[in-house]
Amino acid sequence: SSQLPFFFFTQRLFSSFTTEKWDLYLSKMRREPGPVQIVEVSKNDHSFTLNTEALAEILLAPEVREKHVVVLSVAGAFRKGKSFLLDFMIRYMHRKVSQNNWLGQEDEPLTGFSWRGGSEPETNGIQLWSEVFPVQRSDGTEVAVVLMDTQGAFDDQSTVRDCATIFALSTMTSSVQLYNISQNIQEDDLQQLQLFTEYGRLAMDEIFQKPFQSLMFLVRDWSFPYEYPYGFKGGNNFLDKRLQVKSSQHEELQTVREHIRSCFSKISCFLLPHPGLKVATSPAFKGQLRDVAPEFREQLQDLIPKLLHPDRLAEKEINGNKVTCIGLLEFFKAYIKIYQGEDLPQPKTMLQATAEANNLAAVAMAKDQYHKNMERVCGGDLPYVDPNSLEEKHRFFYGEALHMFTSTKKMGGQEFCDRYKQQLVHDLEEMWQSFSKHNEAKNLFSAFRTPAVLFVLICFLYIVSGVLLFIGLTTFALVCDCIMGLVMIAMVAWAFIRYSGQYRDVGGAIDQAAGVVLEQVRIQILLNTGLCFLGPNVFCCFFFWGHW
Repeated sequence: SSQLPFFFFTQRLFSSFTTEKWDLYLSKMRREPGPVQIVEVSKNDHSFTLNTEALAEILLAPEVREKHVVVLSVAGAFRKGKSFLLDFMIRYMHRKVSQNNWLGQEDEPLTGFSWRGGSEPETNGIQLWSEVFPVQRSDGTEVAVVLMDTQGAFDDQSTVRDCATIFALSTMTSSVQLYNISQNIQEDDLQQLQLFTEYGRLAMDEIFQKPFQSLMFLVRDWSFPYEYPYGFKGGNNFLDKRLQVKSSQHEELQTVREHIRSCFSKISCFLLPHPGLKVATSPAFKGQLRDVAPEFREQLQDLIPKLLHPDRLAEKEINGNKVTCIGLLEFFKAYIKIYQGEDLPQPKTMLQATAEANNLAAVAMAKDQYHKNMERVCGGDLPYVDPNSLEEKHRFFYGEALHMFTSTKKMGGQEFCDRYKQQLVHDLEEMWQSFSKHNEAKNLFSAFRTPAVLFVLICFLYIVSGVLLFIGLTTFALVCDCIMGLVMIAMVAWAFIRYSGQYRDVGGAIDQAAGVVLEQVRIQILLNTGLCFLGPNVFCCFFFWGHW
């Protein structure tokens, strides 16, 4: 009875909790916000793994799951401050109510995505901030903002495929991709961007519009504000000049720029100054604003509020359809399967691609020389050539082709070039077989071998049938007549196939059967008569001269 008051108290307490209150209570009980690894890259076999449960926990939260999603991603080379910048975005999303003081106190450390100074990479794969930020626009609609951090490209542990996949996957799933670049937009930055975006476009089927949405070049440590001032205005003017296509440019340079513009619906640029010497060199720096250069802080206060302004947030779209948080989860699952498979080509370094093209060109030149030489000997309009003489010519031209390949200057090293030499040897053997068969087809006796064998077989069966009938073996004579009828049908069928070009498999079977008969007759004659010294003249009487 002493427990009854407690029972009624707890019953009253829990009955007062509505479903909405329970959701609110559970959301507060969740762990503190932090970075969550959603795509991991194995350093051993360089495979990609999607943490579906962790991603679902972020995107399927009841308060955001059905909202249109805005994904802001930062990508670029390693150790260039991507996570550092994202942490200021997190700070802004938490404190955007106080527009003038969102940067915080002078001695406040910067927290969020893991970052540190130094030369070694920090982020692996792709991470999302576990907290999805609901943002209400001026028109009353609400969107869910997701912040994405990516593994830095071009470190000493990542292959070209790793870098291309991470960049492509983050670009495919984001609505705004910040391409983090140091000091300047150089030609190699544009070429790498071309490679990575093309690798992403290969994985996207049935794209009727530009495959990606918004790309923003974020140029860090900009040192030329007297030419182009910091911020969006100077950045966009600078970018227009860098991406300008001129008739005087080499075709390769024009192609890179046209490709980049064809991939993104919107392209912009922001020029950001250096954060200061203490930020770059002090191991004790923890993000305190007192150590950050004033002009860097000033530009941060310009960049981040504009980037995350409610009315400027770009919702994620695929083929013109806006994507919700639920849909983004499904797209992640679909895209990661593509990159886990073997359907996409392996991206290569510039050296690998150049060496491959160099060796393939040498193979093509050697094959072309061999083909031209053989055409002069046994081409389509030339008469039949003795097989022994043709083989002798083949060996000579074969050696010339191999010498041409080995003497051509090629990139990639000896072991790399040997693989293409083996490919050339295989291709030349196939070409030789083709020329040999083509030459054999020109032989008049070869063309009529099958009908000649069938005709002689019909004559032989006719004579045997007559002899058997004469001596009274009617049954055996009838069997010979049946076989002779089948041979005649085969002969008529062979003629029809040769004339019409249809049922070539049947024609090949008849040719093969005729060859077997001819070979058996030849063996029996040699065994029974012992006339091994006789040449092709023995079969002259049987119309087989030249094919015995």
